[in-house]
Amino acid sequence: MRFHLLARRIVVLPALGLALGAVLAGCSSSSSSSAAAPTSSPASSPSSPASAPASASTGTSGAAAAQVKANWETFFNGSTPVAKRVALLQNGQAFAAVISAQAGSSLAKSVSAKVTSVTVHSPTAATVKYDIVSGSSTLLPNQTGQAVNQGGTWKVGDASFCGLLKLQGTAPSACSSS
Repeated sequence: MRFHLLARRIVVLPALGLALGAVLAGCSSSSSSSAAAPTSSPASSPSSPASAPASASTGTSGAAAAQVKANWETFFNGSTPVAKRVALLQNGQAFAAVISAQAGSSLAKSVSAKVTSVTVHSPTAATVKYDIVSGSSTLLPNQTGQAVNQGGTWKVGDASFCGLLKLQGTAPSACSSS
């Protein structure tokens, strides 16, 4: 049993790190997060009705939670154009080269994020709970990231994105400021 867990870590973590890096570089959604949160949104599927309800109060918070979920999943969708991904990431222009470089990866195109809940804390901050999936397999369950509202658009927080990039072993210099 112990050997299987070790073998799984040795094989799955590097592959997952590469997939997440590729997906993250190809996705754009913004949301604020703390710099030490490696549980950001790694990948996501196209926006669709939530399979798990977003947790938020009624009215504007409900609409905000829906936008956070949609943008988070769009950012982590491998088929989302690079320009859209850059626009959906907090400080996205600083990560444009990374996102563009990884956009062509077939591995990145197969990984997505499935948002399980969104908690809106203020008009500019929300917490996102999500899983990183590939097909029917959950690669990274129960991840937590931060979303930020910039200029009226909810975005994936750059610290959340950087946390995922760090899983692959290296992070761009833009991560040093997030």
